[in-house]
Amino acid sequence: MLRFETAGESHGECLVATLTGLPAGVPVILSAVDHELWRRQQGYGRGGRMKIETDTAELVTGVRHSQTTGAPIAVIIRNRDWKNWTEVLPVESYEGDEAKKKPLTRPRPGHADLAGAIKYGYHDARYILERASARETTARVAAGALAKQYLAQFGIEVLSHVIQTGTARLERPVEWDEIVALSKKTDVLMGCVDEEAEARMKAVVDEAYRTGDTVGGVFEVRAHGLPVGLGSHIAWDTRLDGRLAQAILSIQAVKGVEIGEAEEAATVFGSKVQDTIHYDKAAARFHRGANKAGGLEGGITNGQELVVRGLLKPISTLRKPLESVDLETREPASAAYERSDVCVVPAAGVVGEAMVALVLAQAMIDKFGGDSLKEARRNYDGYIQQVKEF
Repeated sequence: MLRFETAGESHGECLVATLTGLPAGVPVILSAVDHELWRRQQGYGRGGRMKIETDTAELVTGVRHSQTTGAPIAVIIRNRDWKNWTEVLPVESYEGDEAKKKPLTRPRPGHADLAGAIKYGYHDARYILERASARETTARVAAGALAKQYLAQFGIEVLSHVIQTGTARLERPVEWDEIVALSKKTDVLMGCVDEEAEARMKAVVDEAYRTGDTVGGVFEVRAHGLPVGLGSHIAWDTRLDGRLAQAILSIQAVKGVEIGEAEEAATVFGSKVQDTIHYDKAAARFHRGANKAGGLEGGITNGQELVVRGLLKPISTLRKPLESVDLETREPASAAYERSDVCVVPAAGVVGEAMVALVLAQAMIDKFGGDSLKEARRNYDGYIQQVKEF
């Protein structure tokens, strides 16, 4: 079973990811992990923190001579900003440290500040902010990059693009090759494959900059090259659509998930929704008339491209703060402002890729097992032959 965890605070010494369950012998390219971390930091609308941090991964366990050993993998990403917070967030208390704290007593609407402070009994929401921050997703992207390298051994790729920022939306179909080309760009703007739509998205972000506001949007994650049969219909928690939805919704500020053309499907008759089934006798294979289901039927992959969208609300930290209440005085106050972003939709798409890759890697290991990549590959190849002979 593949599982991962993250640890660390936004302004702490480092972020940590652990990944347990990858088989031995999976090739690991450290520069590819760092590239995923770089992609997460890109996009128009990012804040000053991205000018401070240059995220790189240190793989300290579980990988030797550029291959997984089968043991748990631990990854460290150091926070360069930590040097400015050593007296604010020390591990051990020391005399006079109370005066050096940076308390957050004016919780931000839409953030975990107030609910977390009440839950854990803090009148300073600093500890809530530090862990609830989307800086945590850096560790997820590192773990997801390793999952991607495992999936690549089976010809599976996971990528994302942005289809909406605020009211500006890409309305045309997008081909896989366009998303691949987008992923190779070194000048990331809005993460959209269409220049005209991207210009409209940028204008929305410019308006948010001008007014001291923030803006959300919709990112789409696609997985290419999946086999038929990942996931299962037999129990609610084995359905792959549910596992993917939970993974995407766990990303900070994501408030909704769509698989395939779910929104459209809810508004039309069934005859317009289902992907018709056909059989090519010459190629001896089944195929579909469309992919409105997004590659999943009954919680099982059907061999088509997986399509998952995340609906991201505008982030909670505004340069023009909203109304709040001070936790100490209980008097009305403007919400706190921490250095923050205006738009993070392209970055959220990269985090979405990581989460989808981790869920798919879990599903692959659930189905094909293997203590080593060689064993997993043998099981996979045997299953693919079985599918061909069906």
